Amino acid sequence: MTPLITTNSQLASLCERLARCPSIAFDTEFVSEHTYRPNLCLIQVAAGGELAVIDTLAIDDLKPFWEVLAAAGHETIVHAGREEISFSLAAVGRPPAGLFDVQLAAGFIGMEYPAGYGNLISRLLGGTPRKGETRTDWRRRPLSERQIDYALEDVRHLAPLRDKLHARLTELDRVHWFETEMAAFLQEVEDSRRRDRWRKVSGSSGLSGRSQAIVRELWLWRDREAARRDCPVRRVLRDDLIVELAKRRSADPKQVRAVRGMERGDLQRLLPSLCQAIDKALQAPDESLRAPPRRESSSQLTMLGQFLSSALSSICRAAEVAPSLVGSANDVRDLVAYQLGEYEGTDGEPPVLMRGWRAEVVGKLLDDLIAGKVSIRIRDPRAEQPLAFERE
Repeated sequence: MTPLITTNSQLASLCERLARCPSIAFDTEFVSEHTYRPNLCLIQVAAGGELAVIDTLAIDDLKPFWEVLAAAGHETIVHAGREEISFSLAAVGRPPAGLFDVQLAAGFIGMEYPAGYGNLISRLLGGTPRKGETRTDWRRRPLSERQIDYALEDVRHLAPLRDKLHARLTELDRVHWFETEMAAFLQEVEDSRRRDRWRKVSGSSGLSGRSQAIVRELWLWRDREAARRDCPVRRVLRDDLIVELAKRRSADPKQVRAVRGMERGDLQRLLPSLCQAIDKALQAPDESLRAPPRRESSSQLTMLGQFLSSALSSICRAAEVAPSLVGSANDVRDLVAYQLGEYEGTDGEPPVLMRGWRAEVVGKLLDDLIAGKVSIRIRDPRAEQPLAFERE
């Protein structure tokens, strides 16, 4: 029977054993549909030949576990570990040490990115992961042996996957590429806790500075209200309503109430504080309103961006790197804009495709294509790599 950790003393004993392990694989089960933050329900661990499931709903203090994970001296193996990193940051203010995300590593050996866990197992280990509990409500107790065994599938194969991937990365001389991107991914997760996340509100990017100030204040108001009620932010106020209110630029309760979608009873009760948030943005001094410049493309930029996106995909596949890991269509457009003198980077650095390992894979070749130093032709439309790149 798999050890089910349900008491603080059992957790302390497990943590003592984990602290001596050079490698710890772990995963989590959580429910995020009904709460402000994901509700952590289980932690699965594989380390030192041991498998364990931590019942996070039965244990008072999980901090000892997160402290062990964050302590230096071991490698932590995850798959698609964004939430796992976030849980650690929330618990102890630090991420797990020595992170190795098998999903990220797979993108550097020619597999698709992001690759599912089951796909990695079948492709790299030749196995078939068990299924059957994908719709489980992990908040319910007691847990059955079948549920526990299913949960452990998410960690059972992580160490073998890591070994296969690391060997291939070493063979391709890409360990440094992976480590660089792993550090960047970790930084992005850490920054997402502090960054101006309100800018991600769908439909807000083209608004005026004043309207964007309203978006910001409504986003902050919504976040506070969701935290107070412990519910998802979308249940408080939808993104489309935030944008519509920002466009109208009115703190008059009558006008706010007249917006379609604002007739809900809970929103009516919250109308005074919501209107105060809008009014705060309307009263902000003009000099504080700096909307980011709108991204308007010349016809040349649009055409070259579309053309070079196909070239990027071809180059990546030939180099055995997942195109989606290397860059997006916007990244290609930034590279073209950089060459045309239209790049509006905010960090003083060249575009992402001209930096680090991405420059090695695609940036320099795309740069030469734009400069006319390299030409592209169709070599064989039936070939796996139909495009050929030739230096002039």
